[in-house]
Amino acid sequence: MRLTKRQSYEIVEGDMTPMIDMAFQLIAFFMVLINFSEVEQDQRVNLPSSELAKPPDAAYEEPLTIQMTADETILFGGQELDLDGLRNAMLVESQLTKSYSDRRLADVTVVIRADLKARAGRVQEVIKIAQEFGYETFALRGRQSDTSTLGVP
Repeated sequence: MRLTKRQSYEIVEGDMTPMIDMAFQLIAFFMVLINFSEVEQDQRVNLPSSELAKPPDAAYEEPLTIQMTADETILFGGQELDLDGLRNAMLVESQLTKSYSDRRLADVTVVIRADLKARAGRVQEVIKIAQEFGYETFALRGRQSDTSTLGVP
């Protein structure tokens, strides 16, 4: 009598659970690393070019962004303001900052993004308003340029 071996043809499936788990871990990892500073930038502001402009070495601890368009409209906290409106908004912002016991106005960096066509005097007025409420640290934004933007003496 001849015996034959029975072969079973079962479908072998791999367990996808570890692969799906790793995919979710990678998604979570990259979500933590995303730089959300682009969110605060308004496309109506065309920054001036400068070869001296460079990104900061480290992110600001407490940034406060004020933007100014070409027609000198001030954008702050998602609102379009004039100088008096900015003064009121800065009053509220400074009071909120002071109300937290672990935050000081000296820790806040006021980031100013002014359009290329905005007058420098208007930017100085914005800085003066911020100084009235106790802000001390300022950063002016510009677009980095490879060509020389410095005047020849």
